[in-house]
Amino acid sequence: MEIVPVSDKRSMSEFISVTKLIYRDDPTWVCPPDNDIRAVFDPSKNVYYQHGRAKQWVLKDSNGLLAGRIAAFIDDNTAMIQDQPTGGIGFFECLNDQESANLLFDTAKKWLITQGMQAMDGPINFGETDSYWGLLVDGFTHPSYEIAYNPPYYQNLFETYGFQTYYKQEGFHLDITKELPPRFLKIAQWVAAKPEYSFRHFTWADQDKFVSDFADVFNVAWASFKENFEPLKKEYIQKTLRKARAVIDPEFIWLAYRHEQPIAIYLMYPDVNQVFKYLNGKLDLINKLRFIWMVKRKKITRARGVLMGVIPKYQNLGIESAIILQLANVFKKKPHYHEIEFSWVGDFNPKMRKIFISVGSVSVKNYITYRYLFDRNAEFKRYPIPEEK
Repeated sequence: MEIVPVSDKRSMSEFISVTKLIYRDDPTWVCPPDNDIRAVFDPSKNVYYQHGRAKQWVLKDSNGLLAGRIAAFIDDNTAMIQDQPTGGIGFFECLNDQESANLLFDTAKKWLITQGMQAMDGPINFGETDSYWGLLVDGFTHPSYEIAYNPPYYQNLFETYGFQTYYKQEGFHLDITKELPPRFLKIAQWVAAKPEYSFRHFTWADQDKFVSDFADVFNVAWASFKENFEPLKKEYIQKTLRKARAVIDPEFIWLAYRHEQPIAIYLMYPDVNQVFKYLNGKLDLINKLRFIWMVKRKKITRARGVLMGVIPKYQNLGIESAIILQLANVFKKKPHYHEIEFSWVGDFNPKMRKIFISVGSVSVKNYITYRYLFDRNAEFKRYPIPEEK
């Protein structure tokens, strides 16, 4: 076997092609757009290169055929606030062979050691935690856009190598053809009716104010999750919105205010994987036209809830319930939608888990984010789970 660093267009194409080998017989898998993966490793497109670095490799067998891939990366903003300097690995793909997997993991580990790291988390993303984060271990159904999906045997490859569970994650599905639970509905309506609160969805006309308010809430609401927290910059949000303009539904993005001060946010996208499933990763002119046609024909029937956040001062006051009520009213006008996937909720966030259960959603997918300590005698500490009050 041979490990080949990704260093040019050809090896980058091989890196992307590995997935089409691994999943060629899996009808559930959805190929992400090739350019999305390229963008992760393009310093001109991924802002994480401003405070980090990454390295990629492909694995070839004795016949020179592709057999796997891996990427390793370091985010300088978070690497040094751990108990030990910690990098990450991700975009791991491999045939069901432990020797191959070990070679990939070893290669990433050796590079991370040269960069001063003492541990690695994986599989994670060189970017925001809402994309390609965690290993799917249960619930191998349709994957939503940018949500982790992998063969079941990957869990054994990781754990046999020595990775340990750092934290667990869940994906919740909500059947929006059903009415909200009466108790939940009563609380949501009571909160929404309070005169000090107002709820507004995104509009392109007011995007500057929206982006500013969104960033303000995010950077306060997520600051408590220090290990994975990256402050959001307004420029990043604007870039993301422009990139996704073709599919963004303004009524899927909400802000809550108290006396005109932003206190909560909710972000949701149409699940474009329902269209990407037919495009094989290619977004050439023909497929772009096919994409637009399928969107207009209302072929997308699922939505993916990306994030919800409430400034700590206003948590446990029912603000989240009132936002979900706004969404319920939106979906009454969009009957072609049947389901929302809320993804993902970590076991370190029991408050959000309770909210999703209270609205009637069901836990259907389970993920694990692992950590591997390079010093095998060092004490392993799991991500802390707060005590419930």
